[in-house]
Amino acid sequence: MQDLKNHFLLDPKVTFLNFGSFGACPKPVFEAYQNWQLELEKEPVQYMLRKGPQQLEVSRKALADYVGCEASNLLFVPNPTYGLNIVIKNLNLQPGDEVLSTDLEYGACDRSWEFYCSLRGATFKRQHIELPVSSEEQIVEDVFKGLSKKTKVVFVSHITSSTGMILPAEKICRRAKQEGLLCIVDGAHVPGHIPLNITALGADVYTGACHKWMMAPKGCSFLYATPALQTQLDPLIVSWGYKSAKPSGSQFLDYHQHTGTRDYSAYLCVPDCLSFMREHNWEEVSKKCKALVLQSAPKFIELLQSPALTPLNTKHLGQMLSLQIRCNNPEALQTLLYDKYHIEIPVIPFENKVFIRFSINGFNTSSDLDKLYEALKQIKAEGQPLLQ
Repeated sequence: MQDLKNHFLLDPKVTFLNFGSFGACPKPVFEAYQNWQLELEKEPVQYMLRKGPQQLEVSRKALADYVGCEASNLLFVPNPTYGLNIVIKNLNLQPGDEVLSTDLEYGACDRSWEFYCSLRGATFKRQHIELPVSSEEQIVEDVFKGLSKKTKVVFVSHITSSTGMILPAEKICRRAKQEGLLCIVDGAHVPGHIPLNITALGADVYTGACHKWMMAPKGCSFLYATPALQTQLDPLIVSWGYKSAKPSGSQFLDYHQHTGTRDYSAYLCVPDCLSFMREHNWEEVSKKCKALVLQSAPKFIELLQSPALTPLNTKHLGQMLSLQIRCNNPEALQTLLYDKYHIEIPVIPFENKVFIRFSINGFNTSSDLDKLYEALKQIKAEGQPLLQ
């Protein structure tokens, strides 16, 4: 996988083990991105009124095919939290209603739910998931222990940011449907990481990022909503899509896609991302990355004296591994790893725990993880209070 590093713009002096946060753009995709921006500046009117919208449709249809849904049910948004806010703001939550979630969700999403639930007098219930988990069935049971007669919505991550675990989203959606509940899934880490078929998954709403594992330019994500829900979603920003002079035939698209002047060049690069993945046999690349994660896990478990959060298999883990780490200053440890050892990796304070999470993509090798291992071993041996 080493030769793939030449296709990325990443600093060669840095051991980059944090693909999960913001991704990284391959050179040909970034060049396509810059070309679209150049088109915008050469002829802003033609770009904004003709070329851009035409390519946006091409890109949206290509993305829909890739994630397994009808193009009419999907639109581009800057990030998954933005898409989620469109939905939460429009839910008809009443005083006393409950939104059932987990205590493993992404902080920005937690805040979004808490903000709107507090406005409506509803409750955002963060159900505890027992760690380490033993099976998919345990996760489903843990989630639905929080079910009550007041529950109206179930919200879960498909892959959690802090722990890197793959949650059984399809089984959770199925259970939610059996209970007559709306099911919303945050799939920020999923597209380009693990196989995805949104239609088969059964979620009412699904948000995903293209700028993470699909390697699109930053600010390229999507929102999927079932047709039954789309007409209930008023826009966050009322603009030209409302009472459109040239309606597309979809209120969903008109309301949320046509919101005035903005540079949506990142959205137009999805076909280039898909071409890059096809050219480099990304299914095989991803398979090797997942194997490297599983092969490397035991030595980090031993070094940190921290049990795996989930069974070590590809049903529960993809290209990320998180382990709990005994650290009294996560920010200082992350800074030390970068400044002294030139390793880019997140050290994540979460609830009353701290996790260190490495992400592996096609340009990483076992030597990258060896550098991390030796750095942590040295920090630990020096007896620094950062790492106990």
